[in-house]
Amino acid sequence: MALVLDGRALAKQIEADLLTRVEALKAKSGRTPILATILVGDDGASATYVRMKGNACRRVGMDSLKVELPKETTTEQLLAEIEKLNANPDVHGILLQHPVPAQIDERACFDAISLAKDVDGVTCLGYGRMAMGEVAYGSATPAGIMTILKENNIEIAGKHAVVVGRSAILGKPMAAMLLEANATVTICHSRTQDLASFVKQADIIVGAVGKAELIQKDWIKSGAVVVDAGFHPRDGGGVGDIQLQGIEDIASAYTPVPGGVGPMTITTLIRQTVEAAEKALG
Repeated sequence: MALVLDGRALAKQIEADLLTRVEALKAKSGRTPILATILVGDDGASATYVRMKGNACRRVGMDSLKVELPKETTTEQLLAEIEKLNANPDVHGILLQHPVPAQIDERACFDAISLAKDVDGVTCLGYGRMAMGEVAYGSATPAGIMTILKENNIEIAGKHAVVVGRSAILGKPMAAMLLEANATVTICHSRTQDLASFVKQADIIVGAVGKAELIQKDWIKSGAVVVDAGFHPRDGGGVGDIQLQGIEDIASAYTPVPGGVGPMTITTLIRQTVEAAEKALG
């Protein structure tokens, strides 16, 4: 039977450690770590994600600062809000909730976030430093996946990892992190010809393409480690990017959907905010 890579249980363990670290930081500095969250517009799913991140802050003793802007906000107005947060010494991490309305230059706004406060790992500078093996906060979802693999003693070095997806905040940094951990990495995407042939080679397969159950379970070789970073709501729950029904009979280990990668994304964001606060407050 395959090992279930339980992100929810691991997130609870990490949060318990973060609570102790935050308490120690408060006792030493007299200040509370703060994550600022920026929500532009009225997208319901984005509002839910921001609320979940605020709840996670409270569970570890941190504060969250909500910045809510109307959907008509311009790039210049959003940049001005980010600069205020960059300059605020009480704010230790900044999260700009993705996606933003179409009229906003999202990349320019991501890159305006101070590297020291880029706890979601979204800036080009942060990505470049991470890809070069330098110190930077990793993109939260792939960094969370790496923690899941490490904490479950999944061997990465020398393995063939196939990442299906190439987004700037998931697929590309995921590939870079696996490469840094000495995997041999293949990046595929929705336009890859004969995708199944690549997936069948994978010792570690990461579904990060954003299409429900695009990756079929009969493409996956026996004993592979299966990581599903997708979530697509369905009646009574949801599915990921990988067809997981019956995967326990094929894989050696897998992340469930939900309860696998998702909880670790949020916990990684909070952990990196605590790290930023520790650096700022000594």
